[in-house]
Amino acid sequence: MKNRLKVLSLASSLLLFTQCDTLSQLTYPDHAAKTPAGSTTQGAAVSSGEIATGIKQALSQGLDRSIQSLAVKDGFLGNAAVKILMPPEAQKVERTLRDIGLGSLCDNLIQSLNHAAESAVGEAAPVFVSALSQLTVRDATNILLSGQEDAATQFFQRATTDELTKRFSPIVEQALGKHRVAQYWSTVMTSYNQIPLINDKVETDLNKYVTQKAIAGLFHQVAQEELKIRNNLGGTRTTPLLKKVFGYADKQQ
Repeated sequence: MKNRLKVLSLASSLLLFTQCDTLSQLTYPDHAAKTPAGSTTQGAAVSSGEIATGIKQALSQGLDRSIQSLAVKDGFLGNAAVKILMPPEAQKVERTLRDIGLGSLCDNLIQSLNHAAESAVGEAAPVFVSALSQLTVRDATNILLSGQEDAATQFFQRATTDELTKRFSPIVEQALGKHRVAQYWSTVMTSYNQIPLINDKVETDLNKYVTQKAIAGLFHQVAQEELKIRNNLGGTRTTPLLKKVFGYADKQQ
């Protein structure tokens, strides 16, 4: 996982200096006239290149922190906002087993579901690097000045969800086996089915369920990191460029 995070940090840093776009795509505020060289005139606070580079820098920082916070033991399990619970169709099963003193069976299953997600989330780094490479000047400007505190997160959801699902699915499947999810699931369902007068049949694609929950949890964390940078919570604007670009955005609100 550490190697993947290094890939994200290094590749994203390269993208900050190599990715560019045609300046005709950029729409500036009315008071900021464009120059042929692609920079705003002296009356504007930042250039188009600074906006694009600053957004990529912010996203790289937020993504790195999000992945680091989740791709560790109890990264999901210990975070109430992203913790994976029993599938909705199995929650009746959970209630019934807990009522008769078999809550530990449910706890074992829930722990294994979350640990599987933690094992898989480190795979996100290369997907995000690819998405960053496709970020245009227009995308960056829209993200910066949209007025939405999760604009970058929304961009990444649109740009990466399909690819994340493809990458996550086989990793989750392997992680489910590693953390004995099928064994715990079988024990839970067998115990439930042995209760007299129980006729309910629960069928759940655990691989699909954990994959979706892992991706949702990752984007939740990305949104939290974006919020911190936009509001400079805890001094998260850690570079002069971040301070300049997001300070400019603050004045536009």
